[in-house]
Parts: sequence; structure tokens; C-alpha cells
Amino acid sequence: MHTPKIRLTNVHKDYISKRDELKVLKDINLYVNKGEFVSIIGPSGCGKSTIFHIITKLEKTYEGIVEIDGEPLEKSKERTGYMHQKDLLMPWRTLIDNVLLPLEIEGKNKKEAKEEVRKYFDVFGLEGFEEAYPNELSGGMRQRGALLRTFLVDSELLLLDEPFGALDAINRSKMQEWLLKIWHQFKRSVLFITHDIEEAIYLSDRIYVLSERPAKVLKEVQIDFERPRKKDIVVTEKFLNYKKILMDSLK
Repeated sequence: MHTPKIRLTNVHKDYISKRDELKVLKDINLYVNKGEFVSIIGPSGCGKSTIFHIITKLEKTYEGIVEIDGEPLEKSKERTGYMHQKDLLMPWRTLIDNVLLPLEIEGKNKKEAKEEVRKYFDVFGLEGFEEAYPNELSGGMRQRGALLRTFLVDSELLLLDEPFGALDAINRSKMQEWLLKIWHQFKRSVLFITHDIEEAIYLSDRIYVLSERPAKVLKEVQIDFERPRKKDIVVTEKFLNYKKILMDSLK
């Protein structure tokens, strides 16, 4: 039996202050296989982002077991690519200077790093905008820049926290198709948070449904559409059946 890229076993998290105790996660069990695209959906404020904070070691106090490639999280030295809903591009840096930030953090020479990342600008649909500043870019282009920066983190695991949540419906649809194209090309393992049920079905191999806080896994749904995905699957009866299953599980 193969080892998942990441596995959470009975992960429990409470926030305790002098005044109150906030129960956030309750016995969360989930995994992502290598090269798999897995989504998490659930009510706002249920603790989805807390899961990401635990995986990235931003949150160090929790109960349960988190493993990367079968190794305990606290012993793992693997970095994780983490993209927030906001692009977090620095307004005083050009797009290419924003994108190469992970390589700078690794200690690479800036000139060499620029040459290394330029080859990806065409792949990510950003060619010709290397020297543009964030305020000169559309929302979709800023998100592609942020995603390229995330891809450049030396990790096989990407955590994407509602990366298209702020985009309009047309741009969101375009970005979904583009993300799948990039994912096919680079074969990373992806854990994706979204509030959009249709987005989750279209993108994912599997979907975890979380409850209200304290979050627990209500349902795990395998999405059986062949890849590469075609946009017209969203109007099929099979797609609508998946949507009903997920909507019913959130009631």
C-alpha cells in the first residue's frame, strides 16, 4: 500500500484563552495521495484554514498525528507551497521580483533566480509582464503570479486556500481550466479549499465535506470523471448528482 503525500489522523484543535475555549477541529482524518487533487468544503469559519496552518507549522499546538510522506510533521524538513485567497504581491516589487521571492529565501543569486523563473512566465500566461507592477495587472494575472510564486517553492505539496474566491464568474472559470492544465503539467499534490461546490467537483479527484465548528469530516466523495476534464461535464446528470450529494451532506 502506497504512502500518502500527507495524512492527518484524529487531528483535534482547541483555542483556549483566559476567558473562553473555542473548539475548532474534532478528530479530522484526511489524506492526499501523491499527484492527487483533493478539495475541502464546509461552512465559513469551520476550521478549514486552521488545517492549513497546522500543515505549514504556523499552528504548532494540536492533538493527533500529521505525516508527510509517512514522516511525522515535526520531523519533516519538506517545505509546503501555501497560497492564500489574496495574492499578497508586494506593490513595490515588479511581478518577476515578487515571483522569485521563494528562490531569494533559499539564498539563490537574484540575477540567476530571474533567469530561472523567466521560463515559467509563458507557461503561466504572464509573458511580457515580467516588469509590470501589481497595480498594472488584472485580478486574474495577479492570481497567476501568486500561483507561480507558490509553485516555485521547493515542495511537491501545494495548499491553495480559495485562490479564485475574489474573481468574477467568467475569470474564475478560466482560472479553473488553467489551473488544471498547470497541475497536469507539474504533477503536484494539491489540497484545495473552496466554498464553491461546482468548483470542487470540476477540479477534484476527491472531496472532503466538513461540518460546522468544531469541524469533523461528514463525508468523503470520490469524483469519477476522466482527465483531462472538459468543461461540459458541469451540465451532465452525473455532475448534478455529485452536487446534490454534497449539498445534502452540508444541510
